[in-house]
Amino acid sequence: MSATEPKLRDYFELCKPKVVGLIVFTAIVGMFLATPGLVPWQAFVFGTIGIGLAASSAAAINHVLDRRIDAEMKRTMNRPIPTGHVSESQALVFAFALGLASMLILAVGVNPLTAVLTFFSLIGYAVVYTVYLKRATPQNIVIGGAAGAAPPVLGWTAVTNSIDPHALLLFLIIFTWTPPHFWALAIARRDDYARVGIPMLPVTHGVEFTRLHILLYTILLVIVTVLPFITGMSGVVYLAGALLLGAMFLYYAAAMKLTDRPDLPMKTFGFSVTYLMALFALLLVDHYLPYR
Repeated sequence: MSATEPKLRDYFELCKPKVVGLIVFTAIVGMFLATPGLVPWQAFVFGTIGIGLAASSAAAINHVLDRRIDAEMKRTMNRPIPTGHVSESQALVFAFALGLASMLILAVGVNPLTAVLTFFSLIGYAVVYTVYLKRATPQNIVIGGAAGAAPPVLGWTAVTNSIDPHALLLFLIIFTWTPPHFWALAIARRDDYARVGIPMLPVTHGVEFTRLHILLYTILLVIVTVLPFITGMSGVVYLAGALLLGAMFLYYAAAMKLTDRPDLPMKTFGFSVTYLMALFALLLVDHYLPYR
């Protein structure tokens, strides 16, 4: 298939739908937590579409900027650009169209604050992280995680047109979750990252050092996830669920630290996604329970 005839599924893959799905879900939870009642339909519909399009635009830009290393890594060599299914120019036009549509929808249909914050999040991931941080420091995921942690704040501002401390708690949860989530994948794909010269923590400091930091960050994450209960944002149902999920995450992190099972890094990575989705689902359910 030539690069001038990309299929719809190739453009769909450029959007990283699984990643964007998680982003949109946390943004939607942020919307509902921002109000004691139901989310106004305009904020819900236009906010969801706008944030989703912005995340998809950032993903497509990431594909373009990472095209050379993607072609050399087993995990990414079958992406649309390395395989020639989509050209660089086609991907850039697609990304620009998505980004422009996102900004227009958010600025006109939601509010300018959400549009501005979403724009900076897009630039933070697509440019600052991908172009600079990813190749500059083993702390790339820690620093760059700020862009990935923004969606619930964007959802919140879509409803309230303001930044609330409780929204920043949601940001903090994802910000703390990101390093153990991605470092587990980095351990599993260490050789790939080393081959293309990306200074992920397992490459620069070794697997054992990374395992320790996954455990430490997971402990910190469990502490951070208690804060919504302490601040009165959530109730005991959320607290019980968060502690149970945290104990499961700690099990995986501790098992990685204490054993050399080759399957654990990817299992931990997979569970971390389930963990975040379940945690935000708990926040949503608890928010509408009668005792509140």
